[in-house]
Amino acid sequence: MQIMVFFSLLLLVCSVSTNQTETDNEILDQQISNQQPCPQDIHAVLRELTASVAVQKNCTRIAHIAVLLHMCGFVAFSTSLLDQGSGVIGPFNTQITLIFKHVVTNIGNAYNKHTGIFTAPVRGVYHFDWKVYGYGNVEAGGVLFRNGEHIFIAYESPTSGGVSASNGASLLLEVGDQVSVRLWANSRIHANQVHHNTFSGHLIFTM
Repeated sequence: MQIMVFFSLLLLVCSVSTNQTETDNEILDQQISNQQPCPQDIHAVLRELTASVAVQKNCTRIAHIAVLLHMCGFVAFSTSLLDQGSGVIGPFNTQITLIFKHVVTNIGNAYNKHTGIFTAPVRGVYHFDWKVYGYGNVEAGGVLFRNGEHIFIAYESPTSGGVSASNGASLLLEVGDQVSVRLWANSRIHANQVHHNTFSGHLIFTM
């Protein structure tokens, strides 16, 4: 879909004549704006580049537009549990969503560090990885959820010392689907500045 959009845009701009009108510019601007979802700042840059193309009649500027359109499909994030300090989470008698507050990467701004939820901005296949760390004689577990559906669990039951558990999954997501990691009921995890507990994901390809 994104490739077709790009080639349509390429043909339209490169066929612009020296008699291009403001109406032509508005049509092109609207076509760019209609490509959803895409970050608002990308829209602003695209509009600026489009205006520049219209004035300069320079189709090499299309390369910049192509890059920005492609960026609209770039989604990747990497987080860990605590932004500062250390602490213990759990155990609870029910599952709770883990909020990974330390954000290392959040390209596309699809991960919300205030809720711990990743929301798919485009339809496509995404890959997620998560890891939990526990210490002592209480089990440690983290479950990947999609829209409230249990997908996979990372789980360990230590007898002494520290243990970690990790897992991964590739999911086909629709626009607006939500993915998060929940603490397994009656389990406990330990977090500190070493960043044992992590949650990461990225878009593999759109569909």
